[in-house]
Amino acid sequence: MKQMERTTMRYVFIAVIFLILSQIIPAQNKEQLNQKVRGVVTDEASGQPLPYVTLTLDNTQTGTVTDEDGVFVLSNVSIGRHTLYVSYMGYGTAIIKELLVGSAKETYLEITLVEKPMELDEVVIRPKINKAEPLNEMATLGAQTFSIEEAGRFAGGMDDPARLASAYAGVATPAANNNGISIHGNAPGLLQWRLEGIEIPNPNHFADTDVLGGGFLSGLSSNVLGNFDFFIGAFPAEYNNAISGVFDMRLRNGNNRKYQHTFQLGVLGIDFASEGPVSKKQHSSYIINYRYSTTSLIEKIRGKENMGGTLDYQDLNFKFHFPTRKVGTFSLWGIGLIDKVIPILEDPSDWEYLDEGILTGAKQKSGAMGLSHRYLFGNYKTSLHTTIAGTILNSHVDEETCDFSENRSPRTDMTANTTNLVFTSYVNHKFSSRHTNKSGLTLTNINYDMNLDFTPVFGNSLENYMNTEGNTDLISVYSNSKINIGNSFILTAGFNAQYLALNRRATLEPRIGLKWQATPKNSFAIAYGLHSRMEKPDVYFVKDEHGNQPNRKLNFTKNHHLMLSYVYRISEDMNLKIEPYYQYLFDVPVTENGSYSILNRRDFYITEILVSKGLGRNYGVDFTFEKYFTKGIYYMVTASLFKSEYRGGDKVWYNTRYDRKFILNGLIGKEWMFGNDILGVNLKMSVLGGQRYTPVDDAATLAHPDKEVQYDETRMYSKQFSLLYIGDFSISYKMNRRRVAHEFAVKSVNATGQKEYNGHRYNVKTGEIEPYNTVTSMFNVSYRIEF
Repeated sequence: MKQMERTTMRYVFIAVIFLILSQIIPAQNKEQLNQKVRGVVTDEASGQPLPYVTLTLDNTQTGTVTDEDGVFVLSNVSIGRHTLYVSYMGYGTAIIKELLVGSAKETYLEITLVEKPMELDEVVIRPKINKAEPLNEMATLGAQTFSIEEAGRFAGGMDDPARLASAYAGVATPAANNNGISIHGNAPGLLQWRLEGIEIPNPNHFADTDVLGGGFLSGLSSNVLGNFDFFIGAFPAEYNNAISGVFDMRLRNGNNRKYQHTFQLGVLGIDFASEGPVSKKQHSSYIINYRYSTTSLIEKIRGKENMGGTLDYQDLNFKFHFPTRKVGTFSLWGIGLIDKVIPILEDPSDWEYLDEGILTGAKQKSGAMGLSHRYLFGNYKTSLHTTIAGTILNSHVDEETCDFSENRSPRTDMTANTTNLVFTSYVNHKFSSRHTNKSGLTLTNINYDMNLDFTPVFGNSLENYMNTEGNTDLISVYSNSKINIGNSFILTAGFNAQYLALNRRATLEPRIGLKWQATPKNSFAIAYGLHSRMEKPDVYFVKDEHGNQPNRKLNFTKNHHLMLSYVYRISEDMNLKIEPYYQYLFDVPVTENGSYSILNRRDFYITEILVSKGLGRNYGVDFTFEKYFTKGIYYMVTASLFKSEYRGGDKVWYNTRYDRKFILNGLIGKEWMFGNDILGVNLKMSVLGGQRYTPVDDAATLAHPDKEVQYDETRMYSKQFSLLYIGDFSISYKMNRRRVAHEFAVKSVNATGQKEYNGHRYNVKTGEIEPYNTVTSMFNVSYRIEF
């Protein structure tokens, strides 16, 4: 019934979109339309605006120069994709590829240039290509810059930064309907999310409820996000409290000269975005986006009985930008998410598995808001960046179990509220064209209020595993330098230290990286870092049988991470990259004498008593062959060969949950111009090693009062299913008209209908214990108007 309702929704949306399309297509498409490309050019190290920089389009004579404030305007730029070349005496050239210009909105760019050492005036420096270099100048390797345009264009991206990352080497999602990010076999919960320079709660709808670290859909809107960096290891010293990787995201500034708006209607949500000047004279701006779930809106019309229950989500993103002449630049920014799930009990006579009687309801509120300030000192070499912010994550999970007579028994009642107050500040100083240093500190006050009542057996009373409230502090300091050595070497070196007041644990972590540009086409790099991460607050407060909290003593989980890199620049539009790596984890929380490790944590809550005696190791090699978007086509092939293992408290080595052995991705996309209109077709095919699982303990399962599946914990993740073949696609048609643009899109994840493993279950009809495999696809049809 629910599947039929979802199919009906799709047909309704397709019918509405074709109706709109039929009204728009007859509009005039032969008129030559142009648009403005505006922006600012600054020194990468100091942030100083650069005057009289030359900008040219597509390597032609069409161009302009920046004014005294580094601001530029390119007028009468034709609709479509362009390449922008940015050059300035004494600086390396920057090349902005895949620049998409539309008729409705001005394109705004923030471009940074790297100063060449003075004695290198006669040396040919490799251009800085926006697709090839990370935004963070301290990154040596293991970093990839994403544009939010790619998240909308790439097949499988679904306008979601996390899903976009899964197209790259070494990265996989736990399932098609979850955007958690497993890097090199690490659990998604070991990734850090950052926004505007601070760590934020998992910014996904229904975060952590299915897979810790993942969610259903990103709460960060593609209408508001700017370009961002994604790190997969050996990251620079400024990043603390992360093990597997870092998503370092920023919200873009709104247009400070012109009001622009966007409305989007789709299966996955209804969006409205607006941006424009707060004061044209002061060059201040705003940008805001609000989204409401389409399913919830339809439910309010039709009733939740017809929709299979309540699936309600909404989010808000905003940023206000206030530059001043004398006291620096201020930004007020924020993100907020509200989610709600209310299940409906299906007819017990239709049940195939006992688990269908478990009803899980959840309510969740999360978000972050901050005030940031940037000040460039008069020497134009030193800048001070400061942010004061607050983050919240309020969750309530209520589970109950029903039997065949629809008698109900409570199973879980959990409340977890965490509020963080954050102060972070750093100084960036450019000593010379050869040496830049970035040093700072972050103070995080963590306030928590948690309660967990749970019972695994139907009819039993709930037992309390956690009941606590209080606060603690996490303090981090760091310093990192970038030094140009000779004509072809770049050294980055620094440290990060952090201290957790809850248990007085401290760590000092060295970071170092070296890059050698051997020739204009060949570069080599090596990077090492010691990294650590505290556990989620709920882990520390689990009670033992005496009411004590032994987990409070847990140390930071730590890892040594070594990465190598070789990049061969085949042409200006094509790269080959090979990156071997080794990661050794220690002080990992595990059960004292068992096989459980926090490295495999998937559940929203835990009840285990842990000690910091576990180990882990991940090693492998990533391959990337990429052709950038030129002449209307792009393609990319990525491959990862890896091994991921852990050692439990029983001192036995096991495969981790996410040890797939290999991942292979192939992407291709093509665009066609029809006058001012653009048709885009994008395809992705992934072949992944099968999902890991632990053999079932049949006797223990059948002896359990509720036939809850019990696994053989002496053979953790020793078995693996067959290969997965997952195909994604996106098709879009954008119609550029004077001062307005319409876009129609159809996007799908797992269009091949690949079934994925979701645990074993006891089949009440056959009396067998069997793997539960489901098809978890995502589908979106949308109409978008920009004006």
